[in-house]
Amino acid sequence: MMNDQYWQERWEKGETAWDMGSASPALTTYCEQLGDKGLRILLPGAGSAYEADWLWHNGFRNVTVLDWSGKALEGIAARIPDFPKDQLIVGDFYALEGQFDLVLEQTFFCAQDPAKRPAYVMKMFTLLKPGGTLAGLLFDFPLAGGPPFGGSEDEYNELFHWLFEVKKMERCYNSIQPRDGRELFFILKKRSLEG
Repeated sequence: MMNDQYWQERWEKGETAWDMGSASPALTTYCEQLGDKGLRILLPGAGSAYEADWLWHNGFRNVTVLDWSGKALEGIAARIPDFPKDQLIVGDFYALEGQFDLVLEQTFFCAQDPAKRPAYVMKMFTLLKPGGTLAGLLFDFPLAGGPPFGGSEDEYNELFHWLFEVKKMERCYNSIQPRDGRELFFILKKRSLEG
């Protein structure tokens, strides 16, 4: 039931408790270390995508934001008037085409039905260029309930390791206060399947 209509209704009703109101410190700290401002970056299921603001104002121009909700993306367009409209995409992540150097993950993975996790991993693998990176935050609490749906470091390692090299998967030291102690920061590199 967590389809485009579900998420659009959540935005229209203002039921967006996940919205932090600013960019994630964990993601901006990571992005401060990126040397190449020309990287093609995807923010999937990004909602208000305050990270897009941070990236844009720090010289990253190849940023694509994807969300089910057009209302969510309207906020980005209002905050960043010169952000290219064709880089704000309303649609289904699993139908997205193209390739990216970096995908930044925050609350998208955990907002989906856990049954879709293998499909998520495969789609991320497809969307990333050879050697591309998937980085961000995953919730570290039991899977039950949701959304958001949680998981554990062991579960995530098992899920991703077939197609990604796990470079980092550790307790996030700079989570926002309500999520402190409940997030893992991760960096995954797309594996080469040749040979």
